[in-house]
Amino acid sequence: MSIQQTDVLYTAVATAEKGRDGRVATDDGKLDVVVNPPKEMGGSGAGTNPEQLFAAGYSACFQGALGVVARQEKADITGSTVTAKVGIGKNDDGFGIIVEISAAIPNVDAATARDLLEKAHQVCPYSKATRGNITVTLA
Repeated sequence: MSIQQTDVLYTAVATAEKGRDGRVATDDGKLDVVVNPPKEMGGSGAGTNPEQLFAAGYSACFQGALGVVARQEKADITGSTVTAKVGIGKNDDGFGIIVEISAAIPNVDAATARDLLEKAHQVCPYSKATRGNITVTLA
């Protein structure tokens, strides 16, 4: 279910200049980075790129969702990490992205880790936003 503007608790604001070969910064100055296409896509690879920024945001958000689920399930996720791999490639109408989410959860068995991962995927705002739009796999 979508939230309404009156439900918004925080709004991040970022502005890009010169697209994939320029700069992006947040209005508060906490993020100000050069963006360049990766070498694999013919760019200099000197700066970061939108896929890295998306992977960073998705992995952080998913780790937060994992924490919410772990508290509900009374599971110990101390020392856990979440990795998001964001791939970009050509599709029918230009380019598209694909995501793989994996987690290392040292204090639980494999079945519990998988269950926590699947439940976190249901509550993570990034997962909700991408559901039905791009392929997201849990590894």
